[in-house]
Amino acid sequence: MSPAIDIGATDSPPASVPVALPSRRRPARDASREEMPITGDLVDRYGRVHHDLRISVTDRCNLRCVYCMPETGVTFTDREQVLSFAEITRVARVAHQMGVTSLRLTGGEPLQRHRLTDLVRSLSAIGFEDIALTTNGTALARLAQPLADAGLTRVTVSCDSLDPETFARIRRRGVLSTVLQSMDAAEAAGLRPLKVNVVLMSGVNETEVRAFAQFARQTGRVVRFIEFMPLDAERRWQRDAVYSAERVVEEIDAIWPLEPIWDEHAPAERYRFRDGAGEIGVIASVTRPFCGTCDRLRLTADGAIRNCLFGHDEPSIRDVMRAGGSDEEMAILLRRAVWDKLPGHGINDTGFLRPKRSMFMIGG
Repeated sequence: MSPAIDIGATDSPPASVPVALPSRRRPARDASREEMPITGDLVDRYGRVHHDLRISVTDRCNLRCVYCMPETGVTFTDREQVLSFAEITRVARVAHQMGVTSLRLTGGEPLQRHRLTDLVRSLSAIGFEDIALTTNGTALARLAQPLADAGLTRVTVSCDSLDPETFARIRRRGVLSTVLQSMDAAEAAGLRPLKVNVVLMSGVNETEVRAFAQFARQTGRVVRFIEFMPLDAERRWQRDAVYSAERVVEEIDAIWPLEPIWDEHAPAERYRFRDGAGEIGVIASVTRPFCGTCDRLRLTADGAIRNCLFGHDEPSIRDVMRAGGSDEEMAILLRRAVWDKLPGHGINDTGFLRPKRSMFMIGG
């Protein structure tokens, strides 16, 4: 079971000079005058090669987190419009042939999809280097071992508070103890390293930065602090609600000195504790966008291809398949979607428009 988290004891060496965020977010190369390649890796006009496919298997979720979904009145995609496992596997196989090496299954809540282990087994047979899953943890305890046996390699659990009352206010359904037990079950099944995603919102849970850092130190789990993004449903997004990654790093480093870990393509800025007691990460999508090194492509539950979480174009690969399209036609659609990717998401631009679909409809 997870050890008790004592945030009163710091077990810290003397504080060091505050650590700076690593400057790995170099701008993408401008290749806008080049023609789209018809063979080779999935590359966009700015030179970014795409190796990561995020697959939303459902837009349904059993929680109603304030930054993601309204509490009532949610309309989900009709089931006949959602991709079948065979269709998902076909898209993944075509993407693998084009250089995609890693998959992440998302939702909604992916464990709401019946017989998900069957899909994982089919995807594993293709030969991907990594198949990961992001989950809210409410159903993971009983499925962790079957998923690992089917070929899942890693899991990320969303958990926005270590305080039961705050957890309940943010999630509006579910119980913190269940999520913590799921983390134990995932590790027991060999789904390591286990990552924990924390969406920070000023005035809600930003006071728990220290508690989560201590949690990372005591459990060995990689806690990743995510800036609140303009994809909210009921809690309206405002810039002053963003608790910046820089503040997170400074706050933790003042107690437990940190040092950066270089990782060019990971969405998180990674840091290890200098005394060797684990790792944390920050995902600074608002204040320090990592667009210049982004290598992700998304497949929504209803078969749309998205080249950016904040994008607006959604060509339907489902329609291509259901109209009898060939793998070659699917490959062209994927290649065109990647080629049309913009240099950045534009959150900080004056003309920024939020996506028409919320996060649960897009996939994390």
